[in-house]
Amino acid sequence: MRGYISRALENAGYEVVAVDRGTAAVPLLESGSFDLLLSDIVMPEMDGIELAQRCAEVSPRTKVMFITGFAAVTLKASREQPQAKVLSKPFHLRDLVLEVERVFADQAAA
Repeated sequence: MRGYISRALENAGYEVVAVDRGTAAVPLLESGSFDLLLSDIVMPEMDGIELAQRCAEVSPRTKVMFITGFAAVTLKASREQPQAKVLSKPFHLRDLVLEVERVFADQAAA
């Protein structure tokens, strides 16, 4: 799924850095500049909510967007990260790209 999402966003003109777990994303967030963190919520080693909290500490300007297939997890994400967009699986890649565009449109309008 990570490959499909990466290609869809790259085809839409975005630069993508993809990793397979939150613990691999943290050093990148600490050393680079990212506009958006797109993360599944359920992951090994570090869940997406914990990753988003870490992102807020080391890269506070980075917007956060979650994807998940679990309704209960969506509720937890909304409580823990109310400013984050949550996209529920299954979704069409076109919908993902539209949601990413909305995140950046909202940022530009703010």
